[in-house]
Amino acid sequence: MMFFIVGPTAAGKSAVAAEVAARLGAEIVSADAFQIYRGLDLLTAKPDPALLAKARHHLIGELPIEGAFDVAQYRTWALSRIAEIEARGRPPLIVGGTGLYVRALTHGLADLPAANQELRAELDALPLAELQQRLSEHDPASAGFIDMKNKRRLVRALEVCLLTGRPFSSFRAQWTHVPSKAAGVLLERDRDDLYERIERRVLHMFKQGVLREVAETPEPGATAAQAIGLHEIRAVLRGEISEAEAIVRIQQATRRYAKRQLTWFRRDPMFEPLNLTTSPPESAIALIVQKARALAA
Repeated sequence: MMFFIVGPTAAGKSAVAAEVAARLGAEIVSADAFQIYRGLDLLTAKPDPALLAKARHHLIGELPIEGAFDVAQYRTWALSRIAEIEARGRPPLIVGGTGLYVRALTHGLADLPAANQELRAELDALPLAELQQRLSEHDPASAGFIDMKNKRRLVRALEVCLLTGRPFSSFRAQWTHVPSKAAGVLLERDRDDLYERIERRVLHMFKQGVLREVAETPEPGATAAQAIGLHEIRAVLRGEISEAEAIVRIQQATRRYAKRQLTWFRRDPMFEPLNLTTSPPESAIALIVQKARALAA
C-alpha cells in the first residue's frame, strides 16, 4: 500500500503530513530531491524539529551534500524503507514535491543506461544554450516535459540520447507500472495564497540565517548544487549581488518551480486535488486520514 501527499513547494505538505502520520501511526518517506542531503536545512525547507517529532521521517538529511544521487537510487532507497515500515506493521506515507521521484514509485523506471562519467563531464562543460540546442536537435519532444533551464536534466537527457541512439522521450512509454494499491492527494492553494507563502518563506529563510548556513556548508555535489537559491546566495557571499536582489530572484525562481510542480502532478489522475486555501486544515487532514485508511482496508 502506498499513499502519497504531493504538491508544490510552500503548499504546507510537511505540516499536514506530520499530523496525518501521527493519527495513522504512519512513518513518512520523503520524496524531495534536496532534503535528502545533510545540511542546508533552511534553504531546502526541511521539516522543523516539532514536525519531525510527530512521526518518524525517512530520507531526510541522510546523504552527504557532496554525494551524487539520482532517481534510480531514490527508488531503491525508498522501496527499501517502505518495506521496512510495512514489516513493522505501520503504513508508509510518501510525501514530497519532486515529481520524478514520485513517478519512480508510482510507475517504475524506464530501462535507462547507467551514467557514463566521461561523456557526462564532456556535456557538463558545455554552456546551457548549447545543451538546449543539441537536445532540441536530438529529441525535440523532450522539450515538452524537461525543464530546459535545468542543466543537470539536460545533460542526462542528452547522455541517454547519445548512449542509446534513441530519443530520451521514447523511454517515457516504459513508465507503465502502477502499484496495485496506491492513491494520494495533491495539496494545492489558490495562486495568490501560494505565492504569498513562497515570498514569506524566502524572507523567513534569510531572517533565520540562510547566508551563514550556505557559507558554512561544504562544496555540494552536482545534484545538491541545483537547490533553488543556492546560486543566488553564493553570489551574495561573493559580493556580486545584494541580499535584497537575491531574495527577489529566489522568490521568482521558487514561484516558477511551484508552477512546474503543479503542472506535473495535475497530469496524474492518481492524485486527488485538495485546496488548502478553501479547505480548513482540520478538514483536510481528516479527509486525508479517511482516504488513507480506506486504501489500507
